[in-house]
Amino acid sequence: MAKEISGYLKLQARGGQANPSPPIGPALGSKGLNIMEFCKQFNGRTQDKMGQLIPVLITIYKDKSFDFIIKTPPAPVLILEAIKAKKGSGEPNRAKVGSITWDQIKKIAELKMPDLNAFKIESAMRMVAGTARSMGVNVKGQAPQS
Repeated sequence: MAKEISGYLKLQARGGQANPSPPIGPALGSKGLNIMEFCKQFNGRTQDKMGQLIPVLITIYKDKSFDFIIKTPPAPVLILEAIKAKKGSGEPNRAKVGSITWDQIKKIAELKMPDLNAFKIESAMRMVAGTARSMGVNVKGQAPQS
């Protein structure tokens, strides 16, 4: 028989560096979950993504047990990593913080594909390029035709 779900919780934590301090501890503690158990499991599963910001969706069951799904890092984080910038532009229409090539966008889109609402890689690339533009990042070159 399947467990009865009591709720969901969305968090973002650094890969391999989850600890019971805020924001993770209070969020899990208020739901009555075992904080250290989550931290051990999360750190074990994200050892290869050390230091990257990783979203996680936690399914909470009535008996205070949990499961979680690890998502891919957010597109803006991957874009900033690709252009080696600290943050996006405060005025994306005027001040540009860097530029990105379509090859870099394709790599990000391939990584993000499981979490994006797109069937073709070209559609995913356009989504990532739009995110880059809204952050004040120039997209170099001509978009690949689908």
